[in-house]
Formats: sequence, structure tokens, C-alpha cells
Amino acid sequence: MTTLKTKVLPADGHLAATSSGARARHTPLMPSAGMRRVWLTLLGWGIALIIFFPILWMVLTGFKTEAEAIADPSLIFTPTLESYVAVQARADYFKFAMNSVVVAFGSTLLALLIAIPAAYAMAFLPTRRTKATLLWMLSTKMLPPVGVLVPIYLIFRDLGLLDTRSGLIIVYTLMNLPIVVWMLYTFFKDLPRDILEAGRMDGASTFQEVVYLLLPLTLPGIASTGLLSVILSWNEAFWSLNLTSSNAAPLTAYIASFSSPEGLFWAKLSAASTMAIAPILIFGWLTQKQMVRGLTFGAVK
Repeated sequence: MTTLKTKVLPADGHLAATSSGARARHTPLMPSAGMRRVWLTLLGWGIALIIFFPILWMVLTGFKTEAEAIADPSLIFTPTLESYVAVQARADYFKFAMNSVVVAFGSTLLALLIAIPAAYAMAFLPTRRTKATLLWMLSTKMLPPVGVLVPIYLIFRDLGLLDTRSGLIIVYTLMNLPIVVWMLYTFFKDLPRDILEAGRMDGASTFQEVVYLLLPLTLPGIASTGLLSVILSWNEAFWSLNLTSSNAAPLTAYIASFSSPEGLFWAKLSAASTMAIAPILIFGWLTQKQMVRGLTFGAVK
């Protein structure tokens, strides 16, 4: 008699093999995390190059002659400092740069001195009209500057503030004050009230609360707000072109002086623009970590 021998597979092994095979057949091919990271990196660099390309073009054009700047758009050329020499010979760059520094940092300091007490009162001593006041302050940024140019010009003329640094500092302060108050209000609002209440229980006055508790704890937010105000003041052109002529003219007016009825001198205009944005670009590059830290202050608890 012949004996038949059969081999029985374990049930769990059969199921495991079946399920793994089904998973292999039905699971779609998904890109790995590494590939996604590569594509996101390439996309980020592509967007950065698109944004940075006009600045690169301006810098390169500044090292061309006027004839090359108009007729030759090539990126390959023989660089020359002819335009920079002509720009410096036409006007004193350092005078305009000093005006920009004084006005930008002076208006920022004045805006912070006004905005810190205002934001403190709105954040920790709110009233029924606090939100309405904040919205009204923000709505003033929607007003076209040309709408108030004539009255401000006449007031400055009567007060002797035309073509003065102090006049520009006042205007720039009023221009940036709504944004500065809003940002500081947001940072102060994220600060736990218990900290200030503990200071009051220890006998701290309002001034001591602000100086010894509020400012140190919100310093990153205050720093980023100040940096943003400096950048906005440095790039402001409308008021500087209409309220100054020579004595207090900042670098924005310096750039505009190379646009004349005879036409645009592209090489000289590019050289002047490069010299005007170089300080604020370097300043922004050196302070970018502080700005990001301040803008994300309070975002993660």
C-alpha cells in the first residue's frame, strides 16, 4: 500500500504571505521623504532666484557703460567702475546715506517710544473701544499718502520743517506707527498676565512693570518690530521726494535724481540704486535671525 504524505502550511504563514502580496499589489508608489525634500528645495531656490534676479540685473548693469546698458543685455561683459565714479562725482553719496540712517533709526526710535505704552495699555488695560481704536489705526494705512500731501506740506512750510531731518522723522513715525502698535500689541497680548500680576503683588509700579518685566520678556518681538520699521523707513520714497530737496534728502531722493527729462541713465541709475540698497541689504542679512525669531515670538507655546 502506498502512503500519501501531505505537507500542510501553517495558517498564519499563508495569511501573512497573502496580505503582504496584496499590499505590494495595491500600495501606490509614493515619493520618499527625501525626494519630496529635494523637490521642495529646488522649488524654493527657483522662487528665490526669480525674486533676486532683478536685483542681480541691477547690480550687473551698474558695472556697465551707458552704451552697454542700453544696447547689450548680455550677462557677459567687461566690468567698469565708470558709472560709480560718475555717480559719486555728481552728488555726495555719504551725505544722502547719513540722512537715511538718521531718519530711519530716529523715526523707529520715536515710534517705539510712543507705541510701547500704547500697546501696553491696549493689551493689559483694554476698554470697550480698544478693538475699534486698533482697527481705526490700521485703516489709516489704507489712505493714499497723496490724499494728505497738501495739508502736511502746508503745515511743514509754516513750521519750517520742509527739507529737514526732523520733519521726515515726524512723517515716517506717523507712517509706521499703526504697524508698530499692532505688532507690539500682538506680542504683549501673548505674554501671560500672571507675570505682571506677580510684579504688582511685589509692589512694582507700572513703570517698573514695563521696564523690568515687559521689555525683557518681549525683547525679540520689539527688536523685530524695530527692524521692520527701519526697513520701511529706509525704502520710503513718496514723502522724501515731496518734503525734501537737498539738505535732508535721503537715498531714495538720491536715486530719483538720476531720472531726468533727457531720459533714464540706466547704468548710473543702477549704480546709484545699488549703493542705496547695499546698506539695508547688509543690515537685513545680519539681522535676519533676530527678525525671524521675533516674528515667530509667541507662535509656539
